[in-house]
Amino acid sequence: MIKIKNRKTQYMFDLFEHLGPKRRKLLDDSWAGIFRSNVRHVLPVDLLARHYCANNGRPTNELVAMMGAMILQHMHDLTDQETVEHFAFNIQWHYALDITNNADTEAYVCQKSIWSMRDIMTEHRLYDAVFEAVGDNLAKVFAVDTSLQRIDSVHIFSNMRHLGRIGIFVATIKKFLVNLKRQQQGLFEELSQEIRDRYLRKEEASAFAMVKPSESAKTLETVGNDLFFLVEHFRWHDTVPAASSYQLMVRVLKEQCVVEQDESTGRKRIIIKANKEITSDSLQNPSDPDAGYDGHKGKGYQAQIGETCEISEDENTPRLSLITYVEVEPAHASDANALIPYIEATQERDIAPEEILADSLYGSDNNYEQAGKEGIELVAPTMGKPKDTTCSLSDCEFSDDGVITACPQGHPPVKVKQQRGRFSAAFPLAICASCPLFAHCPAKAGKNDRCSIRYDQKAVRLARRRMHERTDAFKQRYRFRAGVEATMSQLDRRTGLKHLRVRGLKAVRFAATLKATAINILRAAACRKRRKMAKDLGSAPFAGIIELFRIFKDRYVARLGKIASSQGQILDCLAFSASI
Repeated sequence: MIKIKNRKTQYMFDLFEHLGPKRRKLLDDSWAGIFRSNVRHVLPVDLLARHYCANNGRPTNELVAMMGAMILQHMHDLTDQETVEHFAFNIQWHYALDITNNADTEAYVCQKSIWSMRDIMTEHRLYDAVFEAVGDNLAKVFAVDTSLQRIDSVHIFSNMRHLGRIGIFVATIKKFLVNLKRQQQGLFEELSQEIRDRYLRKEEASAFAMVKPSESAKTLETVGNDLFFLVEHFRWHDTVPAASSYQLMVRVLKEQCVVEQDESTGRKRIIIKANKEITSDSLQNPSDPDAGYDGHKGKGYQAQIGETCEISEDENTPRLSLITYVEVEPAHASDANALIPYIEATQERDIAPEEILADSLYGSDNNYEQAGKEGIELVAPTMGKPKDTTCSLSDCEFSDDGVITACPQGHPPVKVKQQRGRFSAAFPLAICASCPLFAHCPAKAGKNDRCSIRYDQKAVRLARRRMHERTDAFKQRYRFRAGVEATMSQLDRRTGLKHLRVRGLKAVRFAATLKATAINILRAAACRKRRKMAKDLGSAPFAGIIELFRIFKDRYVARLGKIASSQGQILDCLAFSASI
């Protein structure tokens, strides 16, 4: 049976009046006040209620409170047991989730209910609806301007052990043998005792962790042959090849080895690939098959984060920076492929930016052109650098249609040709040969005593972008991109995004999305508090002097407290000495 509070019904009496005005003010000014007034009533519990029976079974926990508890758990980076305790005893949680009764039926939730709620929201991606509903409402309440946004990615380590190549082979084989023993005892007994002991006995398996560097190649060949034997041995079995653990062995064999057939004997054998031949999307750990590898940051996942960036010169009206986009992908995915999905997602929610700040990985020519077609200006440095920075195509002068009108030294071309989007400009060899930049110039000597520069439309666009990047106007606009790094830091410090307790793409995506939702709530609470302080200071007479007196009082009282504490410690020591 479904249990949902009517969010439109108002209380006749204030059920938290017993807290007193000071504690009540602390609640209203904190994240709990924002959650109660601007978040709780917009949570999409109707989507959650579809997965429960309306007239059969035991009553559910109150669904609004349960969905809200999922957000608060990730806001404070809590374990399931800690979530149970906060749900039962934390008055901020009670205020935010509208828990007005101390009875177990309302103020208690067991870990099993938390697991069930997480499974439903993860399997049906309800966290996306939560993120969008909360973000859209906060944007409306705080009048957030979404015309200027910025995007970046942050690396996420899932809850898996970091394995080397030998460890990947050993863990994959062990996982298969354990599952085979549980499900197919007869087939497990048919395997040789040597293979079973090598990977299942604790003493034998621990030896793989102590392999000397000089013996690593030999050990890798041994475990590779064992893996190949198991794959071939069960290849034609009826049920074993369908097991996920067997499929992982096949994947490791394909990614880490090359299978060759001896022409003389006709027997198959394997050759271990070199390290540089292993792709970044290869299996990193059989416990987390979805994880990828990034050569710079390591194994795991990455989250694409987009947020608003409102530049306000009015200090009396602090602006809210809101996270508008979250998408999790394996670590090996390129940032260059993330910009267009980001634009499409924001357009669907009607919060698309007019200008996007991003780093060079997002600034490919294709992304620049695609964003321009959508009426969005991408402000990002061009990818890569010219081969020689002394003199490049960007130092030339161009006409509006992309034709070179002067070389870097100011000499006009004697002949220009344009055909099917490609250009060529010819200069006299005599002039070019005496030029001090000739050794680094893109113009190359050709026929008819001429030097030619050949390029296409893409080269023109990149050259113009590089020319614009040197201007103060570009630097002034682009300097606000660095602010997104503070968001990544806040996600890590406040919510623990970079090191999660879960593994698997579904679970990581669930956690990252709710943590971003929590950051939006925390930012909204901080923004409202700053606006209120600015309003109070602006309206009060002699506001500056009052603020100085307040600061002096706080520091004076704190100093007196330290003195009293030190005096108390001295008296305690004297009393102890006298007793001795």
